[in-house]
Amino acid sequence: MKFEHINKNQVKFTFTVTPHEFEHALEHAFAHIKDDVEIKGFRKGKVTQKVYEQKFGETALYPEALNHAIGHKYNDALLVKDFTIVSDPMNIDLDFDKISRTEDFEISFEVAIKPEVELGLYKGVEVAKVDSEVTDAEVDQNIEGLLAQNAVLEPKEGALENGDTAIFDFEGFQDGVAFEGGKAENFTLEIGSGQFIPGFEEGMLGLKAGESRDVNVTFPEQYQAENLAGKPAVFKVLLHEIKSKKLAELNDEWVQSLNREGVSTVAELKESIKADLTLNKEQQAKRQLTDLVIAEVVKNAKVDVPQVMFDTEIENFTKNVEAQAKQYQLDLDTFIQLSGLTKEAFNIQAKEQSEKRVLQSLVIEAIAKKENFETTPEELNARYEELANHYKMDVAEIKKYINDELVVNDISFEKAVNFLVENAIQK
Repeated sequence: MKFEHINKNQVKFTFTVTPHEFEHALEHAFAHIKDDVEIKGFRKGKVTQKVYEQKFGETALYPEALNHAIGHKYNDALLVKDFTIVSDPMNIDLDFDKISRTEDFEISFEVAIKPEVELGLYKGVEVAKVDSEVTDAEVDQNIEGLLAQNAVLEPKEGALENGDTAIFDFEGFQDGVAFEGGKAENFTLEIGSGQFIPGFEEGMLGLKAGESRDVNVTFPEQYQAENLAGKPAVFKVLLHEIKSKKLAELNDEWVQSLNREGVSTVAELKESIKADLTLNKEQQAKRQLTDLVIAEVVKNAKVDVPQVMFDTEIENFTKNVEAQAKQYQLDLDTFIQLSGLTKEAFNIQAKEQSEKRVLQSLVIEAIAKKENFETTPEELNARYEELANHYKMDVAEIKKYINDELVVNDISFEKAVNFLVENAIQK
């Protein structure tokens, strides 16, 4: 095996394939198709390699055999410690006339390698200060939400207003003809919730119980029923009853009804809510600060990334979204549409996020390498335990799929991120 740098991000490997290696590859190629081979006089799957080659010629096995041989040579290339390969074999080169079962022949291919990172300022970068203080107003707002969640509906006299709940009948007409799916009786709707098409809820405002009204609306252009999309319609509405929310009274008795552990008074509730909000805000602030610091550090660095690294990450991003879509029994295009994106917007998002992730990973890895963070045996064992608990597997089983080097790299990566945040200057 020999290799040479074509440029700073690409290496060319040249391998010798021996007769023994090629014979193994031919046997593998035949084994791959053997069960499907049918030749007159032989039962399916019982044809020997020699008979197959006599019938179709030995070159019929060459494409699959060469792929197998290249795969083995690629695995050998991955063991080279001088650099990290980040692509499959590209620009495969061999002289077909020199392929032989009795003499050595050469195969060459190119691979992209992980680029070198030229780090800029990364220790003590300046970023905007991230506020994590919880105000009394935020605590009060949270309590108001709790009171609203526990509100009860009571009959109301007078006219229908935003925030009221209406119980009513309705039927929709288009050009004087009732349309399918446009009718209901004793329907319950909170006015102002935006559950109906634009204009409907607003058109009911001011009605009193027992009154009826024609509500004129226009269906949205993107409405799911194509026969109604973008068209005007009239809903005949009969209001039966109006109900309004009655908030619970903020007192110790109501607090006790919430059954929150260790909380039985209004004062204790406020303290508990403030503690929860503080924890959430601090976690959110840390994430925000981390993003700001990493973005600044990446901006200060210089790295020429091979396009194949971006392409691979975009492919992984798309596959992850496809897996999410399958959980809902949807294809990718439908899932994207339901997410409120066009395919074009999704592709742009995939490209931007993937490129950002690749750049961040390369720069942080370079910082971890430069700072030479060490991983103790205790840290290594603790991480294996975390992984085992997360995947509900034994540590021994986890170690079948990952090795110490991968875990150490992951720990070093985290240490590098923490190092950057701890040393950042908030202004």
